[in-house]
Amino acid sequence: MPGLVRGEPQGHMGRMSDFADTALATTARMRALFPATPLLRNDYLSAKYDADIWLKREDLSPVRSYKIRGAFNAMRKVLAEKPDQTLFVAASAGNHAQGMAFVCRHFGVKGVIFMPVTTPQQKIHKTRTFGGDAIEVRLVGDYFDDTLAEAQAFCADAGGHFLPPFDDPYVIEGQASVAVEMLEELGGAPDLVIMPVGGGGLSSGMRLYLREMAPQTETIFVEPEGGASLTAALKAQEPVTLGRVDTFVDGAAVARIGERTFEALRDVPPEDVLTAPEDRICTTIIEMLNVEGIVLEPAGALSLDVLDQLRDRIRGKRVVCITSGGNFDFERLPEVKERAQRYSGVKKYFILRLPQRPGALRDFLEMLGPGDDIARFEYLKKSARNFGSVLIGIETDRPENFETLFARLDAAEFTYRDITDDQILAEFLI
Repeated sequence: MPGLVRGEPQGHMGRMSDFADTALATTARMRALFPATPLLRNDYLSAKYDADIWLKREDLSPVRSYKIRGAFNAMRKVLAEKPDQTLFVAASAGNHAQGMAFVCRHFGVKGVIFMPVTTPQQKIHKTRTFGGDAIEVRLVGDYFDDTLAEAQAFCADAGGHFLPPFDDPYVIEGQASVAVEMLEELGGAPDLVIMPVGGGGLSSGMRLYLREMAPQTETIFVEPEGGASLTAALKAQEPVTLGRVDTFVDGAAVARIGERTFEALRDVPPEDVLTAPEDRICTTIIEMLNVEGIVLEPAGALSLDVLDQLRDRIRGKRVVCITSGGNFDFERLPEVKERAQRYSGVKKYFILRLPQRPGALRDFLEMLGPGDDIARFEYLKKSARNFGSVLIGIETDRPENFETLFARLDAAEFTYRDITDDQILAEFLI
């Protein structure tokens, strides 16, 4: 990879390449900023999947994500090359902004961070908190492309250095420190590492380091179903821009993987890249919060979300999952819970055609089972008719309860329509 690897990997028993040597040195220098994030064995997941599962807790970094690593290394190297550089510019709606803000304050330089106007206040507040007087946040544009264009234009006019979130050799070197720490903390190489993929900074850095220092370790890459940019690039054998991106997994939903990062991932076997449905990720977030008390953002849950489909492959093996971030806005919790319930099949919405006669509603209510609960009831009748429509949301304790309910409705000749998976109607009515 031009600008990254200047020698062929020699394997863990041979001469260390420039990249691996640089990653080790970068990790050592990082200790001036924060201690290594913990690598913790998770007993719950280990028992559940009959494996030895460890979590590399990037959600416990000073900014609750690994993004601080790449920002630190890139800024450090730019300042070493250009000591008079005092202005750094970035465009970000999330973790990259917070990581840059933290290191701007550390190095005592000025940072201007452009964020979309639609960025949640929690993220804006945290960015300002981490950066203090060292940074300025500018809210520009309804969409990120507009924000990015404005940031780059300002950077060129002001003579600043633009700090990309992933497609930069120094950023990639910094993210490789996750792999350096992991091997040191584990005391050896794991059988398998599962890591998330967005723009590719973390995954490319870790893969370059592991390929040399732990070549026997298998790697699995996970990206959100609505932002599978690596899958698309592997198919085309070059980075491509996705036509549509679901931004729910905001820390990894990237329309186009980086040019430099893809060079390190170009030869990844397609079967080692998994996609995770956004609604299923919600079930993982809820599970880890309720069972383990671990707060993960959607991107941070990606590596855990695929454990079930890897059950046979990981049985009896030592597995490390990278929990890449924990910047979760709890205002999103109702949405996450809702999506998790719908994916798990314990919550459905349907429109019921209810006869306009005394006792009709009572007849319907008597069809509900002991585990069924009405979560939404909205009468939609708008004129005098013999039937009125009712929007009903039902929560239950077992998915199969709906089979019983719908059988009773059919037997009583009630007319209804399940709209749970009808995206247009669900967005409009729910």
